[in-house]
Amino acid sequence: MTTPSPFEAPRQILTDDLLDAVRSRAATHDRENSFFADDLADLKAAGYLQAMVPEHLGGAGLTLREAAHEQARLAGAAPATALAVNMHHVWVGVARFLHERGDGSLDWLLTETAHGEVFGFGYSEAGNDLVLLGSRTDARPDGEGGYTFHGTKIFTSNSPGWTRLGVMGLDSTTDPDDPRIVHAFVTRDGGGFEIKDDWDTLGMRASQSCTTVLDGAHAPADRVLRRIAPGPSLDPYVLGIFTSFEILLASVYLGIADRALDLAVAAVNRRTSMKTGKAYSQDPDIRWRVASAALALDGLWPQLDLVAGEVDAQVDVRSGSGAGFFRSTAGLKVRVTETAREVVDQAIRCSGGSTYFNRSELGRLYRDVLAGIFHPSDDESAHATVAQSVLGPLED
Repeated sequence: MTTPSPFEAPRQILTDDLLDAVRSRAATHDRENSFFADDLADLKAAGYLQAMVPEHLGGAGLTLREAAHEQARLAGAAPATALAVNMHHVWVGVARFLHERGDGSLDWLLTETAHGEVFGFGYSEAGNDLVLLGSRTDARPDGEGGYTFHGTKIFTSNSPGWTRLGVMGLDSTTDPDDPRIVHAFVTRDGGGFEIKDDWDTLGMRASQSCTTVLDGAHAPADRVLRRIAPGPSLDPYVLGIFTSFEILLASVYLGIADRALDLAVAAVNRRTSMKTGKAYSQDPDIRWRVASAALALDGLWPQLDLVAGEVDAQVDVRSGSGAGFFRSTAGLKVRVTETAREVVDQAIRCSGGSTYFNRSELGRLYRDVLAGIFHPSDDESAHATVAQSVLGPLED
């Protein structure tokens, strides 16, 4: 595979007209706490959900780096739409990660994506700070190689829209002395779950990331992808999930920061000081704030291009084994989400009191960008990952 250089302009699927249409609906979805069904229909029609599916399997063949750039553009128009679509792209990214490394176990996902299926991410659990390394959900064997899942998943983005849901649970029945985390996929038409109408949040409202209660959702044997011992793992499936999730998630918040800076620049050029009679863009303090935001933002894009480019090129420069991807992608996610908050804050500080009104797009971005602190890897987890990389594991 030939990986495009990070110095080449990434290919695009999203047109300016499509992004304008998505942006025009974002405020209404936020105000009404409604699902982005119209955006999803437009993105499907544009072939955007197949962005990372290889061309020979019916997709556009975008690399992870290119998809991240597109997700940032989408987030600049409608952050909640981008966040929800992100979870679909994560699974396509995992399948692509495996496919490029000679593992065809998720090729069926690439094919189903090309035929219009929409994938959701049902992994998050309340109080589970182990994330991929453990689960509070029961995975019960069906006796034929498949499993039923019983537990509660939170932050299940795109709840009204997914047709396939990736889930994980702990099988402690097959061999109590050797429990296994089971990774599998269930279908919407297969039932065995309840989606609660409980998404009423501060921001990212259109994503409708509702709680999903699994009560017998069934994955047949051919949709059980991995049975992995709890704890750290270098299984390519886990690496694919971690790298795709962190990079694509970072891109959403990078897109928010980009948009916030654009809005700030427009505001300070538009607003005029009664004291000086000049535009606020001529005020030294305002110029310092805008420059600070731009300086912070300028440091993020090269990081995203480098980290995503390494995954695309299958090059782990830190360890050679894939373990270095945990450090690089967790660090990227934390730096981007924390910096994005700072950029939005500076944008608001120099844009005036009108941003405090609900009608303000910057005010909405201020609420949306806060969601970044809740996604894995959180600040504590990322520091633990980097500490292990630098200092080695904690002693028993």
